[in-house]
Amino acid sequence: MESNSPTSCEDYAADISSIRQAQVRIEPFVHKTPVLTSETLNSIAGRKLYFKCECFQKGGAFKFRGACNAIYSLADNQAEKGVVTHSSGNHAAALALAAKLRGIPAYIVIPKNAPKCKVENVKRYGGQVIWSEPSMESRENTANKVLQDTGAVLIHPYNDGRIISGQGTISLEFLEQASEIDTLIVPISGGGLISGVALAAKAINPAIRILAAEPMGADDAFQSKINGRITKLSEVNTIADGLRAFLGDLTWPIVRDLVDDVIVVDDKEIIQAMRLCYEILKIAVEPSGAIGLAAVLSDGFQQNPAYSECNHIGIVISGGNVDLGVLWNSLEK
Repeated sequence: MESNSPTSCEDYAADISSIRQAQVRIEPFVHKTPVLTSETLNSIAGRKLYFKCECFQKGGAFKFRGACNAIYSLADNQAEKGVVTHSSGNHAAALALAAKLRGIPAYIVIPKNAPKCKVENVKRYGGQVIWSEPSMESRENTANKVLQDTGAVLIHPYNDGRIISGQGTISLEFLEQASEIDTLIVPISGGGLISGVALAAKAINPAIRILAAEPMGADDAFQSKINGRITKLSEVNTIADGLRAFLGDLTWPIVRDLVDDVIVVDDKEIIQAMRLCYEILKIAVEPSGAIGLAAVLSDGFQQNPAYSECNHIGIVISGGNVDLGVLWNSLEK
């Protein structure tokens, strides 16, 4: 039986109802991604681990769920002018692909320092690339100009109820595939993924524990939870390029209320987790996708008695779009 509190709170940008609606809306287009297990990794972690492989999602990442829900939520007269976003990563490719499926234009503002593989994905899916400087101010200003010129609809990468609802469909699948899960570990950046996952999971099982995994060099969510307010960093520095954004005003209340803790790991731990994913699970993961495993294996998790009852842990592998040159250099270190 699903709970109506707090996941149906009117203060949140999404709820279990909007997530259920998203599941119906996007079902014809998304992959129901597999859940993998490994006795070797269970032994290393001392827990039973379940890996939700969103690296096998269309576009190579979970982002396609939210993008697909947002685009197919639009009325025809809205959609015909296209969509616009600013993104350096998987949301850009996901939106381009979803727009292609609906047959509408996608204008993607991308900073000049974006990973090459993710830019190529946008082009492959037919997105129109508009370059900006790396700063958030430049990205937003460029996107606003595109909006004025085209009349397209802005689809924010994470600070959007439609995006949050789409990402929440992961929990609906995951907890059906592995109902014994008592803890979910989810990457956190802008908060769209973990907000949707937490809303759905807590509605299905209010006792489930939701843990965020975050890079040490981009730990704004950790700082925000401590301070009780959105806390932005003056700079970020992490190999996990998909986890460099800050929480938004729509995602923060959900993270504040429903995420039980944030586990911070360094880049060396992320790289080691990537190596284990390649060598043991035999799957391609990007740094952001490996951070959940890194969190489980970290001293901060393993030596914390608060996590002693986390015995069946679901880990969201968020994506597998990795620049091969960066990958080899990282794994050789």
